[in-house]
Amino acid sequence: MSRAVDLRPMTLERFLEECSPGWGELETLVGEARGRPERLGPDRVRRLGALYRAAAADLALARRRFRGDPVLARLEDLVGRARGLVYDAEPRSGSIRGFFSRGYWRRVRERPVALLVSALLLFGPALPASLWAVADPGAAGGLAPAEMRSAADPGPKGTDLGLTPAEEAAFSSQVLTNNIRVTFLAFAGGIAFGLMTVAVLLFNGVLLGVVGGLAAGAGNGSYFLALVAAHGVLELSCIVVAGAAGLRLGWAIVEPGHRRRVDSLVTEARGTVELVLGTAPWLVVAGLIEGFVSRQGRPAGMMLAIGFAVGALYWGLVVWRGRPEGAPLGLRSAPAPSP
Repeated sequence: MSRAVDLRPMTLERFLEECSPGWGELETLVGEARGRPERLGPDRVRRLGALYRAAAADLALARRRFRGDPVLARLEDLVGRARGLVYDAEPRSGSIRGFFSRGYWRRVRERPVALLVSALLLFGPALPASLWAVADPGAAGGLAPAEMRSAADPGPKGTDLGLTPAEEAAFSSQVLTNNIRVTFLAFAGGIAFGLMTVAVLLFNGVLLGVVGGLAAGAGNGSYFLALVAAHGVLELSCIVVAGAAGLRLGWAIVEPGHRRRVDSLVTEARGTVELVLGTAPWLVVAGLIEGFVSRQGRPAGMMLAIGFAVGALYWGLVVWRGRPEGAPLGLRSAPAPSP
């Protein structure tokens, strides 16, 4: 006989009544694991994962409805302690392989709001900055490094930047070096309440627009795209992810909930550090594309196609490999363990 649907409103009392048993069981497993999920055995590790996902869903609801209640602090602490065990406990032939095959992508995917804000901060200023560079290249050019200001110099018949092979290599290397620096600054800036992260993303969004606008205004837009598009889409994706990590780190300090700021920071730091460590190899991939593809003199259309294909691969992995397995669709406790 099926159980009748409970149509009562989700009050704090009902929330605690329905969910507390699962939290208690999760706390017991976390305590018994003592930082090492292999202590629990395969069946209890699977149970740990189910309870963690249910508690994470409960935490999301508590943040929306019960922000002033101590239950929020309890859940934040519990989910934070369980998270590391769950990711460490996922089936894998090695911890590094497990992280790069699934753990990293889940870290990226679990931060959609931070990703969106980071992307808006980076790309939002680019269009107005590019229009400014086209209208007043003299003033806008003062923001760009010397190697990038060469984008304003029209080449023969507007088909290239008028650069020697050595200058071309220096230009593209400057773009790569700048993007690597920006990636790590965007992450590290989170420790300053996220303000430095915001500043880094905004400034580099302006810089992106200025350099593109200088090239377009000088008639070098196609050549500029051919020089940076193949690796640029992936590099900019890495900056967005690092910016999201920095924003989350800063928000953990600004809005720690009912925890101490240092506890909130420590809880968030693990996930953000993993984001940066997982993003670093993709910057290396972008560098290899820059060295072996971007400098080959191929048409801009082909370079754009390569860039978007690599970007689609990266974000496709976020969607596919970052998908939680067996995540609850709504508020409910984890299923009872099998006998």
